[in-house]
Amino acid sequence: MLFHSQTFILAFLPLCLGGFFLCGRYLGPPWALRFLTAASLVFYGWWDPRYVPLLIASIVINHGLTRAIRAAHAVSPHQAAMTPDTIWRPSAKWILTAGITLNLAVLGLFKYSDFVLVSLQLAPIGLSLPLAISFFTFQQIMYLIDTYKDPRQTVPLLHAAAFVTFFPHLIAGPIVRPMEIIPQLASSRCARPDTSNLTAGLSIFLLGLSKKLVLADLFGGFADTGFNAAAHGETLTFLEAWYATLSYSLQIYFDFSGYSDMAIGLARMLNVRFPLNFDSPYQARDIAAFWRRWHMTLGLFLRDYVYLPLGGNRRRHTVNLLITMLLCGLWHGAAWQFVLWEPCTDCS
Repeated sequence: MLFHSQTFILAFLPLCLGGFFLCGRYLGPPWALRFLTAASLVFYGWWDPRYVPLLIASIVINHGLTRAIRAAHAVSPHQAAMTPDTIWRPSAKWILTAGITLNLAVLGLFKYSDFVLVSLQLAPIGLSLPLAISFFTFQQIMYLIDTYKDPRQTVPLLHAAAFVTFFPHLIAGPIVRPMEIIPQLASSRCARPDTSNLTAGLSIFLLGLSKKLVLADLFGGFADTGFNAAAHGETLTFLEAWYATLSYSLQIYFDFSGYSDMAIGLARMLNVRFPLNFDSPYQARDIAAFWRRWHMTLGLFLRDYVYLPLGGNRRRHTVNLLITMLLCGLWHGAAWQFVLWEPCTDCS
């Protein structure tokens, strides 16, 4: 189910908003979150319900890992020293490492196993890719790391499930921080309709919808004309080649930016504020500024959860940067063109 589909706009969204606020008014905020979580699972399983159990298992297992991290933090060194030698208690860091490894192993199995096997000239497994597995895997990893850094705040399973499954960001982002969104979902005000948020959210959603359906499709038609002609062996003039290239660049921007705006608008209707994901990147004066203004939530995730933990600018700056960019390329897709950052026609 896509944000710009008739099913979503005319059926799912009105029913979801109405059910959420009605539950909040007559049954209380916890039931409103239960309804929102159930609706988000329906949204996720609309294309292929086979992987809904995988998403639910990911939520339950990672929530259990966060509880284990908090419990390990609560054991003082003195208590740990008094533990009999026959009883082994894993440390919080060990649990965190195991949790991250488990999440990446599941992601690697579904998304990268065939890529590795084919690269080694072996027969692929042929697993189908679960929808949005990269997005919800990284959300879970952030949840584990944030819990390790600050184990004092207890998050109930309902709030964790509502955050991970929250349909505005579940399929295509933006990549939001757990400790920024969970408190908003846990607030009693979240389940009460707010006219200003509904109006602002609808305006942002319609702006994104216009970007997606009008501008992205318009420039996409121009780009397809040039690329299809080149694919059939026709020689493009200098102006025609640049025309197709620039049209494709604008198509990608308005498509992705429009979808992000729709996600921000939908969350705002539900009284949740998402961070900005694009900041006029094509107005940037250099490539560094462009990188900081394009898919900003992904850039911040890579900086805070990959680049800085590796050492950032303090040591091995070039190696850290290469590792970060390698992981960024792999995140976009399991193919050598993503690993090597080669130009492609389906990168978004």
